[in-house]
Amino acid sequence: MDSILVIIAISLAIASVLNIILTKFSISHIIGYIITGIIISNIFNFNGSTQLSSLELIGEFGIVFLMFTIGLEMSFDKLKKMKHIIFFNGFIQVVASALVIFLISLYGFKLDSTSALIIALAFSLSSTAIVLTYLKKSKDINTPYGEKSVAILIFQDLAVIPILLLISFLANEQLSVGEVLSKTFVYATLVIVFMFSLGKKLIEWLLQFSTKAKMDEIFLGSVLTIVLCTSLLAHQMGFTYSLGAFIAGMIIAETHFHVKVESDIASYKDLLLGAFFFSIGTKIDIVYFLSDLYLVFGILLLVMLIKALIIYILIRNKSNKSDSIKSALALCQIGEFSFAIFSLAINEHVISEQLGAFLILVTVLSMIITPFMVNNIYKLAGVFVTEFFEADKITPINNNDHTIICGFAILGRIVAKKLDEHDVNFIIISDNLPHVLLARKRGYMAYFGHLDKTPVLESLKIEQSAAVILTMNTIKTKRIICESVLSYAPETNLVVKINTLEEKQNLADLPIKSFVHAEYETANLLVKQCLQCQ
Repeated sequence: MDSILVIIAISLAIASVLNIILTKFSISHIIGYIITGIIISNIFNFNGSTQLSSLELIGEFGIVFLMFTIGLEMSFDKLKKMKHIIFFNGFIQVVASALVIFLISLYGFKLDSTSALIIALAFSLSSTAIVLTYLKKSKDINTPYGEKSVAILIFQDLAVIPILLLISFLANEQLSVGEVLSKTFVYATLVIVFMFSLGKKLIEWLLQFSTKAKMDEIFLGSVLTIVLCTSLLAHQMGFTYSLGAFIAGMIIAETHFHVKVESDIASYKDLLLGAFFFSIGTKIDIVYFLSDLYLVFGILLLVMLIKALIIYILIRNKSNKSDSIKSALALCQIGEFSFAIFSLAINEHVISEQLGAFLILVTVLSMIITPFMVNNIYKLAGVFVTEFFEADKITPINNNDHTIICGFAILGRIVAKKLDEHDVNFIIISDNLPHVLLARKRGYMAYFGHLDKTPVLESLKIEQSAAVILTMNTIKTKRIICESVLSYAPETNLVVKINTLEEKQNLADLPIKSFVHAEYETANLLVKQCLQCQ
């Protein structure tokens, strides 16, 4: 039972079963991995096993690959545009949160100044692993609140480096502040200069060489080599593994390989993140956790309220209420890098093991709660403000005799442009958030939502519309929407785009008033243009 392979085999089996069950209840797979860690650690008595250090190392590289994908999203042009949000908002959030939590820890809980400082800095950080995964999966990373949240997360991840250096300084009284700062500056300069000069050329050459081989496994091996080498280089210089991976991602973002690289490592990153959350579960002493649950929950609630209020005020300065609330909800938890901070602080004897164990429990509870919060962020935000982007809660419109365009891909955009040219009153509904933002940018009335939801049908006043135009491609989506619309308002004038006669036959049992055969109409136009040229 001490074999690492036995631990991995049992863990994978338990995690697979748990995640299948949790998926049926729309619960994040992250919870499944954490519960798996708890089971392995407590029931099978692996808690404290030296073998688990190997699993923690694997889990740490889950964060490395996550930071690498963040780097792929952060080209230099994008960083220039976001520099104010990253360095101003990020700095203010970390400093303000840490200051308030430090004062409460020092005077409210009567802790010593060193412990209070470490707690304040660790609790000021949020969960990149959970929040960024949700933002990318839900496409919210393209929304205003998503961009602001990612910018703050990037600064927080960079802030981990001086925090870890500070702990090393506190543990070694022989080092002066000047020596620590000068050493850090020199090493940071060496890493950055190497990565963006010789390192950049090596990365581009390796990717180009592996692409010419026309073998996916060689290309993937090259990517893994780049990530691991840059991470190890950064770590050897005294920084975190993830900083090197982040810089490597930024370099590749400037090349034409970035899309392929991101898609190739996606599944491996998710698996490694699963190992990370498993390692979190192994840290939980379930008996101690349950006996102090109220105190753990109370501390967490206090920290989340403090961070949410600070982030809301910070974002609200230049954003609307909705974006400010969602950013506050997304970033108010405690992040995974807190584990690294507390673990180092315990090992360096800067804080006591008992206090460290308690703080780790608070962080674990935060990681358990966070997936539920971010997956329901629109519903939670809707409690405080009428949520424009909430799929099930749209503010009722005042229109009548309006045309509703369902979908805003290429065809939807052309339809909207033509209707606008003819001064037709229309609105757009789409479940693709970037499409909604684009429509709004062009000055159209557009909503994020699903037309098969009754509250959405009511808010858009389907029964008073002149027509509902369906522009999407999949027959399954068309049928679901048509059935919902006709069930709510049987007399609705549905205009449905079809690609084949089979699609028309599939929808023949529904009282759809108009079909437009895409291929047939295209053929008519081609013939018409041909005859005009003769």
